[in-house]
Amino acid sequence: MRKTERFQSQCQMQRQREMARGYVFLLPLLIVVLTLATGISSLDNGLAPTPTMGWLHWERFLCNVDCEEDPHNCISEQLYMQMADIMAAEGWKDVGYSYVCIDDCWLASTRDANHRLQPDPKRFPSGMKKLADYVHSKGLKLGIYQDVGTYTCAGYPGSYGYYELDAQTFADWGVDLLKFDGCNFINLDIMIEDIKKYCNHWRNYGDIDDSWGSVKTIIDWTANHQSLIAPVAGPGGWNDPDMLVIGNFGLSRDQQMTQMALWAIMAAPLLMSNDLRNIDADSKALLQNRYVIAINQDPLGVQGQRVSKLRNFELWSRPLAGGGFAYAVVNRAEIGGPQKFSIVVFSLDSGKACQKECLVTQILPAFRFQGIHVLTSVLEFWVNPTGTVLFTVFPHSTGSSRKVEALSSNMDRRSNL
Repeated sequence: MRKTERFQSQCQMQRQREMARGYVFLLPLLIVVLTLATGISSLDNGLAPTPTMGWLHWERFLCNVDCEEDPHNCISEQLYMQMADIMAAEGWKDVGYSYVCIDDCWLASTRDANHRLQPDPKRFPSGMKKLADYVHSKGLKLGIYQDVGTYTCAGYPGSYGYYELDAQTFADWGVDLLKFDGCNFINLDIMIEDIKKYCNHWRNYGDIDDSWGSVKTIIDWTANHQSLIAPVAGPGGWNDPDMLVIGNFGLSRDQQMTQMALWAIMAAPLLMSNDLRNIDADSKALLQNRYVIAINQDPLGVQGQRVSKLRNFELWSRPLAGGGFAYAVVNRAEIGGPQKFSIVVFSLDSGKACQKECLVTQILPAFRFQGIHVLTSVLEFWVNPTGTVLFTVFPHSTGSSRKVEALSSNMDRRSNL
């Protein structure tokens, strides 16, 4: 069984040159926090200038290797080919989801005669090179999983003692991203200086599951440690609160919006773990919301933080390129109905985005042009229990006003189709 309290780092490496020499390391929670606080600069390998976006199988499909009993959902080349087909055909690639990522349980139980890793021959009969070529033919990239220890978390062969060989193997296959786990290793402490030198993003809390309890625990941990982890995030290296579970079974509509909004504010990798073959229309629209994605992918690259707590409400803030800010108002109540949140514009980061006039635009739960405001304006939002209102504030100019009005008009036309 997979350890739920392990801590992961995930790294992207350039194929061929980078993968043949790059390693990814995983650290226990306390060491991650202390190490990140030392101010090591982000990995400068030209990758992940903004948070990684894609699809990862683990939370939804786990270690399902029974292709006789469940051929539609087992960990096999068919699953990843189908996800690649859908990502290319149904708009996912167009909005930025570019990685199809394999997690644990793809391996055969032993290495081959040359000590190279090999996929399970029944579930991946075409081999990993063919699968990578297929994913690339769709304009997407392939991610793969390994472990720094002797075995993966699910008990398959790990990379310990074979780091260079495995890196070269992945490069030969054409793999674009490596997720390197940390089970079954004797001493992770020796790697405390390596996480930011070799990793483009890293996990710093336990595995997510498909429940509001899990999502809110991750949100709380991130907020409670934000003074340590937020300053080290930026282009080339990102804190990863784990997968998006939107489109599964455990979150309400409002809770799905809260996860999407806060992952955007936190500049988190957007790695979905769901079944894109039968995702519902509302979840698809939320995950493909270009305005939320634009906040997540903002080129300024600053991780947002929780800036206030008042009664049931939390206010999160993220500075954006162009002098604007994104804000998330989260209603943490789990009882009753919608509650009103009111705030004076000056109280939003001391009015930095509104020195004269500012343009306020609601992004979630529905796109709405909120008009031009001044420092003394009062903004009011009604927020459902466990739900979130996401909005932006930008310095006003004629150009910005026309741009947002055009965006609003486009969204209205789409909703009427």
